[in-house]
Amino acid sequence: MRNPSTRRSFLHKAGLFSATSLLAALAQPAWSRGLDRALQQAADTPPDKLASDEDFWYYVQQSYTVSPTIINLNNGGVAPSPKTVQETMKQLHDLSNQAPSYYMWRVIDQGREPLRNKLALLAGCSAEEVAIHRNASEALETIIFGIPLKAGDEVVLAKQDYPNMMNAWKQRELRDGIKLVWVNLDLPSEDNDYITSVYTKAFTAKTKVVHLTHVINWNGQILPVRKIADAAHQKGIEVVVDGAHSFAQFPYTIPDLGADYFGTSLHKWLSACIGSGLLYIKKEKIKNIYPLFAAPDPKSEDIRKFENMGTRPFFIEQAIGKAIDFYDMIGAQRKEQRLFYLKNYWMERVKNIPKVQLNTSMKQGFGCAIGLVNIEGKKPAEFDNFLFSKFKVHATSLEWENLKGVRITPNVYTTTKDLDVLVKGIEACAKGGF
Repeated sequence: MRNPSTRRSFLHKAGLFSATSLLAALAQPAWSRGLDRALQQAADTPPDKLASDEDFWYYVQQSYTVSPTIINLNNGGVAPSPKTVQETMKQLHDLSNQAPSYYMWRVIDQGREPLRNKLALLAGCSAEEVAIHRNASEALETIIFGIPLKAGDEVVLAKQDYPNMMNAWKQRELRDGIKLVWVNLDLPSEDNDYITSVYTKAFTAKTKVVHLTHVINWNGQILPVRKIADAAHQKGIEVVVDGAHSFAQFPYTIPDLGADYFGTSLHKWLSACIGSGLLYIKKEKIKNIYPLFAAPDPKSEDIRKFENMGTRPFFIEQAIGKAIDFYDMIGAQRKEQRLFYLKNYWMERVKNIPKVQLNTSMKQGFGCAIGLVNIEGKKPAEFDNFLFSKFKVHATSLEWENLKGVRITPNVYTTTKDLDVLVKGIEACAKGGF
């Protein structure tokens, strides 16, 4: 596994690690000067110690346009971008409209290859394995509809996977006669051997693909993807990984996962602009995948064949670079530790309240930012509405297979004061609110 601190050291030396350099093209406002000082002062503080330093994270919060009227704890759906990303996107949008066909295609889109290289560095893979897409669904459906399968071939997937992906596989089943083999995960779990065995027991001589969700969006469960992938590869089974909720939530490289194919949204945990995503395909497998949008040579070994999507907002794509800069400036390990701290902060305070049910692990490695909470005897939708109407806490409710409750997803701009309000809301609901 690549050492994140090595990349961090390189970026520091390259001058990409301060708010000052990040904002060099803009007039530096007070909030960025404060963040710059905070980063300098925190340079030698271990990430796990910095996780609870509210003064430091206050300056991070000032980098966002946080609503003063609601507490947004549904960052798992789509996360806001920091101010630098917003401003870059707006500037490029304005430039585009001065002469769209000139500035979009001849100027802005010239940044595509540098951006590809930047994404590859973040993902820990070759730039020749990365395509820029609009979201995880588009990236993963490119794989699902492009991978060669014939009638009778089996695909193993879980009932807790993301609905868009499940529906895409069901469509292939309907059209091509492949067989879907469903596993049902008992979650939350802190037993990687159990999770791995659920998948491996479903493998047969006819299994061609296993579809794995790295972080289950419903409750934040982290799957032992590499362990399952290794078992699959021993049987010649290809591995598709849905990384929508893991990429930039905590540090890893895509090759670390053992994935043959990988898709993610960059507008979730990377905080890029809404409508940006990434597709990864292992180099030697590119030629075998048909692109979702037709390319001149569908059998090409060039990853760029997956980017023939017609006219699209290049100003959104190019702002991804600023999101990567911001992510690197905060630091991957700092972010992971802060998100894990925030999840456990509110869960520790409600876990012993009567009728409160927690459906997410509090152990490192099994969960990070996302937490699922339920109130015994209450419908999740009613619980969710109560939190918003009484406490202005915006979250989301769910009832899916064997999981139900309200999903709480803080972000780096979330404060413990925000979570104190959440705790009050959960306590009030458990004591008979509505």
